[in-house]
Amino acid sequence: MPESNTPVFPSDRDLRRLLRFSRMDGRIWLAGQRMLLMHVNTLRAMRKEIIQSFGLEQARTLLTRAGYSAGEQDGLLARQVRPDQSVFEAFAIGPQLHMLEGAVQVEPLVFDYQPHADPVRRHFHAVFNWSYSWEAEAHMQEYGQQDDPACWMQLGYASGYSTAFFQQPVLFKEVRCTACGHAHCQIEGRFLHEWPAAQRDEPDAGPVSVQETVTALRQEVEALRGQLDQNRHRSQLVGQSPAFERAFMLLQRAAPTQVTVLLTGPTGVGKEQFARALHAMSDRAEQPFVAINCAALPADLIESELFGVEKGAYTGAVQTRLGRFERADGGTLFLDELGELPLAAQAKLLRVLQQGEIEKLGGTEVRKVNVRVVAATNVDLEKAVEAGTFRRDLLYRLNIYPIQIPSLCERLDDIPLLARHMLEQYCTLHGKRVAGFTGPAMAALCNHDWPGNVRELSNLIERGVILTPPEQPIDAGTLFPSLDMPLTDHLAASGQLASADDETSEGDAATLSQPGSLQSASGVYYLLQKQGLGLDDLESLLLQEALAQAGGNMAAAARALKMTRPQLSYRLSRIRGKGEE
Repeated sequence: MPESNTPVFPSDRDLRRLLRFSRMDGRIWLAGQRMLLMHVNTLRAMRKEIIQSFGLEQARTLLTRAGYSAGEQDGLLARQVRPDQSVFEAFAIGPQLHMLEGAVQVEPLVFDYQPHADPVRRHFHAVFNWSYSWEAEAHMQEYGQQDDPACWMQLGYASGYSTAFFQQPVLFKEVRCTACGHAHCQIEGRFLHEWPAAQRDEPDAGPVSVQETVTALRQEVEALRGQLDQNRHRSQLVGQSPAFERAFMLLQRAAPTQVTVLLTGPTGVGKEQFARALHAMSDRAEQPFVAINCAALPADLIESELFGVEKGAYTGAVQTRLGRFERADGGTLFLDELGELPLAAQAKLLRVLQQGEIEKLGGTEVRKVNVRVVAATNVDLEKAVEAGTFRRDLLYRLNIYPIQIPSLCERLDDIPLLARHMLEQYCTLHGKRVAGFTGPAMAALCNHDWPGNVRELSNLIERGVILTPPEQPIDAGTLFPSLDMPLTDHLAASGQLASADDETSEGDAATLSQPGSLQSASGVYYLLQKQGLGLDDLESLLLQEALAQAGGNMAAAARALKMTRPQLSYRLSRIRGKGEE
């Protein structure tokens, strides 16, 4: 069945709950993605600068593509937030987010979607009115009335969002614009293959080259990023936060050299992954990478494991056995938990680092080895030296090139990237398809303290993959059975920030629709005053909630409100009319 062509947006309560304002650390989150409030005047000045630098057409292309990218991000989110609702209700997330983000007021006029197994036979046609477009207003203020539409970023957003939502190219066009003198802006969208051939190659449909200098610079940047991404892929390191980039930059600089590297940081931050990355980026990449955990072996076995054992009566060994240094010859030896190494073994390790020589346990022959040592510890080695459990001369020899690996709480911006990367890994490992994370789940991940660092995150994601039904997103309760989220502010229906610990208002005008929450007329009045709402606001909330509960069915919503369908239609049109005044 095709979707209705007289659509009404569902309640945006679920979206407002995904928008969180953290006063303590100065960050804004939308379903785990960091957001930023900016002055429109700042964007207007940037827009003007781009137009002056590149010309109108090239600026249009760049800004359309920027909007397209933003739309793609919200489109991926929309596929997870309303998985059990109609296509229109799920699609409405994009326009509703566009409104929440302050870009424009959106009114749906037509939404016609007809699914089909063959993508070429699918049908999509949508028309939306836009009011209060920031882009049209900014363009008018700078250049006056225009002949061509000016909502470039917003139009790109619509195309990018729809393409990501349907997983099929969608092209929106702006057919009316207030910058051209129309009463409001209007956009029309179809699947790309449904537009006439002559209209498919406009800049809205995809990236178009700009000035040759910009193209050359972009290609150079993409090539450099490709090289960096290739290295990161090889080493399985994922991150883009400043703390991660600092550590990774130090790793890159050390990679082509032969310097001994000391990795420090708390347990679970991924020191072995960084060591493997260093090996993968070095000229020893094709040689062995050998790892040993110094804390996992008894003290009397450490030396034999590191340096090997010579066959003979002295050692009791029935055959000669190679140690880790010999196995790593030509490559890299990773010594994890170095602070647990016994003093006797420390002396022999110092000799290897200084002379490049080893002597098997029970043997007399000295053998040269070519091994790069990468050590790791979560122990303060300076304090260990003072306590007499670690050799000072060995510390000096190891501490030539220390790299502090940041804890996960220092790289919170990396959590969405890490979570998605781990999700792919564990879905492949366990042969299971999981549809990403719900918004609350990603928000919970971003707000957790992470005492166990990356290792704890990895364990949680693997558990989430195992417990989540196939083709469903991982929810917050699966990751954190006893969830205790930090307090943040969120957006109430009144448009004001509401505190999560405000028990009287509950931070959301949706409280008015919860069963049993209104005990008397005085209770209604109190909540209206607390939320800063009027009688018209209450009517609007009730009508929208009734429509949402009825799945957008006007007749069912009217029955629930004990009124006729024409009465409900009249009240909705009156509310919309007030919004446009």
